[in-house]
Amino acid sequence: MHYATIKNCDIANGPGVRVSLFVSGCTHHCKGCFNEVAWDFEYGEPFTQATIDSILEMLKPDYIKGITILGGEPFEPQNQGAVAELLREMKKQYPAKSIWAYSGYLFEKINSGTLGDCAVTQELLSYLDVLVDGPFIEEKKNLNLRFRGSENQRLIDVPASLREKKVVLWQDWQQGERN
Repeated sequence: MHYATIKNCDIANGPGVRVSLFVSGCTHHCKGCFNEVAWDFEYGEPFTQATIDSILEMLKPDYIKGITILGGEPFEPQNQGAVAELLREMKKQYPAKSIWAYSGYLFEKINSGTLGDCAVTQELLSYLDVLVDGPFIEEKKNLNLRFRGSENQRLIDVPASLREKKVVLWQDWQQGERN
């Protein structure tokens, strides 16, 4: 996997101050995408153990509330293994920090087991607190939405959705952060 950039002080892609990893590679090619350069799977830098170590160090301060994975597309089969490895190590070191991910795929598609290795996909989902799902649709763009770009995208409470076997929307944004 390659990554486009890492932001160590992001406040736009989830609640609180976060580390954000923008992975490279996306097959959605949404019209009006804000990060079109990251469609290329080879764009940016190779994602290595040194990259993981650097991200884990960025997560260390107490004021960092968690990590957000976006792209590109974290759920492309080519990206899932590396993202799962990062989140596996993160959860060991920082179990209380939240994990958000953005995907152009719908939760139902991700959870169906048809995007690459089903076991890796399920592991990846198991680490997430919130998934912002759905493609960016330029005609539904709304700058007043919190943590999403278009009205079709959902903020999903992943643990509750997996437990209840149906999409449960994340409501904590009204009262503050989850975790």
